[in-house]
Amino acid sequence: MAAGQRAPARKTEAGLAALFPPLRWLRGYSSDAARGDLVAGVTLAAYALPVALAYATLAGLPPQVGVYGYMLGGLGYALLGSSRHLAIGPTSAISLMVAANVGAMAGGDAARYAEIASLAAFTVALLCLLSWALRLSVLVKLISDSILVGFKAGAGITIAVTQLPAFFGVPGGGQNTIERLVKLSDQLPQLDATTLGVGLAGLALLVAGGRALPGRPVALAVVVLSILAASLFGLAAQGVVVTGIIPAGLPELGLPSLRISDVEGIVPLAAGCLLLAYIEGVSAARSFAEKHGYALNPRQEFLGIGAANLMAGLGHGYPVAGGLSQSAVAEKAGSRTPLTLVVASATLGVCLLFLTGLLANLPKATLAAIVLTAVAGLINVPELLRLWRVSRVDFAAAAVALVGVLLLGILQGILLAALASLVMMLLRASRPHVAFLGRAPGTAHYSDMARHPENEPIRGVLAFRPEGSLLYVNAENVRDAVLARLAAQPHGSVRLVVCDLSAAPHMDLSALGMLRKLHASLAGRDIRFTITGAHGRIRDLLRRDGFAEEVGGVSRFATIEAVLQDAEGTPP
Repeated sequence: MAAGQRAPARKTEAGLAALFPPLRWLRGYSSDAARGDLVAGVTLAAYALPVALAYATLAGLPPQVGVYGYMLGGLGYALLGSSRHLAIGPTSAISLMVAANVGAMAGGDAARYAEIASLAAFTVALLCLLSWALRLSVLVKLISDSILVGFKAGAGITIAVTQLPAFFGVPGGGQNTIERLVKLSDQLPQLDATTLGVGLAGLALLVAGGRALPGRPVALAVVVLSILAASLFGLAAQGVVVTGIIPAGLPELGLPSLRISDVEGIVPLAAGCLLLAYIEGVSAARSFAEKHGYALNPRQEFLGIGAANLMAGLGHGYPVAGGLSQSAVAEKAGSRTPLTLVVASATLGVCLLFLTGLLANLPKATLAAIVLTAVAGLINVPELLRLWRVSRVDFAAAAVALVGVLLLGILQGILLAALASLVMMLLRASRPHVAFLGRAPGTAHYSDMARHPENEPIRGVLAFRPEGSLLYVNAENVRDAVLARLAAQPHGSVRLVVCDLSAAPHMDLSALGMLRKLHASLAGRDIRFTITGAHGRIRDLLRRDGFAEEVGGVSRFATIEAVLQDAEGTPP
């Protein structure tokens, strides 16, 4: 094949590999990788089984539905996901979001509840396809790290509160975290001591095992022990609530019986699930990609998450996502490629076919303990304290997200967190620091006099430097700061105003209009205005508008020192 023909062929091959990642990671697949994926897949299934049962219960669905999500969601992601280590399944936050929103949509009908949860997974898949087509991978940047810290803490507290009634053996109740805590406090005198003992024993074993055997399927061992204890001591007869019979067999595949138009509120629910799934999944996948030295395609992740949710919906499951904890379990066990997910799915399928009868005596208090230990990592108190110490603005943003989740719920909380991120970004952009410059003693360098009070004022000159892009949201604030500083100078003492744009990477037309107005205002006072340090694109904008000529040009070589040397009566 000629060189000219090989280039388009390579381009086509690369495009196919981007859309269908197995073409890339299966190339050169080795026996060592196969052994690692086999061990990691079985380990992931052992970790996923108890967690899936617990999260499905948290979502208000039959326990086996959580296993369906892990089994089918993993298969879908293995086909189209770009990460080699991300593990897919139900998550605590999405499970609680489903529980908090689907109940009202179902109107007390258990069958409709399951159908709506399944429809939510299909809707997430559809939104993923649209997001991929529209290249909306910018979604991952909608929520800042600070906001995410607060959101996770709020979600962790909310989820923990929902599990406390099962842990104490009381009915519970309430619509939000505060109401649930109030009801729980009223019901504590009626707690079931045996249930509490089972929960505490499970919690202690999970914590101790997690510290002693990190990365091992400790939760599975705790599940086995609790089932043995419940069977030997007849705990169900003593009032301990157990899981009950779990239907054996693989899920039946099929399309949802409902349409999106049949369920009011399904799109906002799916959008919230997608936002959570994408942010958490891409964040986790990126950390593993950096660790193992391969490229992650954020846009392709929409297709991976979409395929996972499509498969979960086909199996009558509910929305799934990638998570850091299950991915870390697989990676520590030796995972090399997404074939780990295929092995895990096959292992879970065997469990559904032959082992469900063993789960009938699983105490729900044990499942509550599993959820409590799983969400403990979401509440990062040291990071909250660091935000308070380093940046009160970021701490306030985290606090807004935390309180929003506690008072409004997971779905409204994640939307509030996204809105808070955007508002915080706009507030910061709208108030850029305007540095008024002075000469560093004995040099030709100029810097912020507020930060360096030893700097020498420039006689007859007001030099300022906006530290940030000049945009419509901040242009007037910059002008007002300059005019206020000018008004504070003795009348007639300023003959030249220098605008240093070296710290402004971008400027829009509104900001250009502001500079034009500032120039006109200064000209009315017989004060010259000039611009230095403008970057290439800003110089192009100023020249196309004709403003560059009005201020004497905007050469890339213009510096404050050069302007001062050229200014009449201004010492060099």
